[in-house]
Amino acid sequence: MSRHAFVRSSQARRASIAPSLSGVIDVVLPCLNEAQALPWVLSRLPEGFRAIVADNGSTDGSDRIAARLGALVVHASPRGFGAAAHAGLLAATTDVVCFLDADGSLDPAQLPRVAAPVRAAAADLVLGRRRRTVRQAFPLHARAGNALVAWRLRRTVGVGVHDLGPMRSGRRELLVSLDLVDRRFGYPLEMVIKAARAGLRVAEVDVDYAPRRAGRSKVTGSVGGTLRTVRDMSRVLGR
Repeated sequence: MSRHAFVRSSQARRASIAPSLSGVIDVVLPCLNEAQALPWVLSRLPEGFRAIVADNGSTDGSDRIAARLGALVVHASPRGFGAAAHAGLLAATTDVVCFLDADGSLDPAQLPRVAAPVRAAAADLVLGRRRRTVRQAFPLHARAGNALVAWRLRRTVGVGVHDLGPMRSGRRELLVSLDLVDRRFGYPLEMVIKAARAGLRVAEVDVDYAPRRAGRSKVTGSVGGTLRTVRDMSRVLGR
């Protein structure tokens, strides 16, 4: 299918599902060893939002904790953020779906902020732009890596976003139709690139960003983690 035909097809699908954007929203939480943070995260889900914990091989009982707290648990493989996120997306059944890290750095109570434009049919994909609540919430190396990728994204694709943060929402049917293939840390970027190239409306809203509830982030927690993520995203940008 040519790019123009894909855009027309995406726009037709968008128009066909617009009237049904209401009701419950599934929240995909990619998870790898987040047993300490999950109880707080799941307790903060607003009414009308239900959790899908996509467990990516946890060894600390995260899957059992999530199930005990009422989340739908799906097991994702191979190991990789994108593999978990996509398994959760495919398990979702609602018209609108949200994504959120399971580490407690973002407050699930703010999910309505990113879901509202999609629910109102004002956008097809909304990203939460992270705003630090305290200095240590977003280390310099992570902010620099994120800014570099966002700058390259604006230049190469022309989509006006400034953060590739993990809290986001979109129309499930349209996201599935993008045929996302990255199964590592390039997945969030691939979603934005393919959405923009398909003619979908991409927006961003501010969300609060705090230090994670427990442990160290696999991305922002170290220079190595940030470099690995930037490498994965650069590979996606280079395709």
